[in-house]
Amino acid sequence: MLSIKYYFNTVLSEIMEVEDLKNLKPIIELVGLSKTYQSKDNTVKALENINLTIYEGEIFGIIGLSGAGKSTLVRCINLLERPTEGAVLFDGANLASMEKKELLKARQSMGMIFQQFNLLMQRTALDNICFPLEIAGVSKKEAKQRAEELLEVVGLSDKANAYPSQLSGGQKQRIAIARALATRPKVLLCDEATSALDPTTTRSILSLLKEINQKLGITIVVITHEMKVIEEICNRVAIIDKSQIAEVGEMEEVFVKPKSKIAKQLIFSKDTHIDSFVGEHKCRIIFDGRTSFEPVIANMVLECKTPVNILFADTKDIDGKAFGQMVIQLPDDELSRKRIYAYLNSNQIIYEEVKDDVE
Repeated sequence: MLSIKYYFNTVLSEIMEVEDLKNLKPIIELVGLSKTYQSKDNTVKALENINLTIYEGEIFGIIGLSGAGKSTLVRCINLLERPTEGAVLFDGANLASMEKKELLKARQSMGMIFQQFNLLMQRTALDNICFPLEIAGVSKKEAKQRAEELLEVVGLSDKANAYPSQLSGGQKQRIAIARALATRPKVLLCDEATSALDPTTTRSILSLLKEINQKLGITIVVITHEMKVIEEICNRVAIIDKSQIAEVGEMEEVFVKPKSKIAKQLIFSKDTHIDSFVGEHKCRIIFDGRTSFEPVIANMVLECKTPVNILFADTKDIDGKAFGQMVIQLPDDELSRKRIYAYLNSNQIIYEEVKDDVE
């Protein structure tokens, strides 16, 4: 009975998701999109028959390995690259059929940020944000006011007069985001926007993008090769492989039940899978009444970034306290073992090295 109820709820949930998508307005539609590069010697298909719908207000991720066609795809969305075949519909209008002036106006509704920031080095942060407004013919006074508002949005009001050379990588990307928002776009295209940043800065930039999406209602398209970025920020995801879309779906659905071979490769990286554990070094961890709810081994593996193999365990939970022992096999790498021992010592976890066979 439980399995029938679970099946019914799962199917109902999927139907509701489909119905929810029907109620959303498409902002970007790619229909039969292909891009071919022709040279004297050969033909390269960068994109082949891409069909995607991105809805107003969502954060949509496009992920793939290097050379899969991600960057070409994002440049086709705003027609920086003209597709060889197919159509790009933005807010219901075909970009390819627009006159130059009309296309430029449409592009103002699509802000873009890049991996290398692309700031003008001779301009201050404020002037960099003003630049697209100058091109759009906005008055200097209005442009400055808008730039100051956006500096506040990205948390850099105190950096208005700083030059890019005086800013950190994260600050440069925040200025680039502010610049992309200057013309009040409906869509923000992010091409590997966090690839040049450290993990902590990446998280802060993703948090800012999420906040912009929620507060300003801007649709965000994230192009990346990093699964953690998709997992952190996206509602839906498309996986691109060898110039074609391999899989599209809700982020959670794709992560939990990937269908395509490339999705499984990206999500279940071989780097996180160990077929056999080699190492003669063993360690016995003693549980002498610590709380049963502290994930000792999991915390150790995460902090030391070193896997271990559990060879033997005999532990009991008595009134929320753990008693017993666990024998783990340590890696052959001496530095990794030293990290583990340092962790055990700093957290006052009782242990001993085991040299004999485990009984």
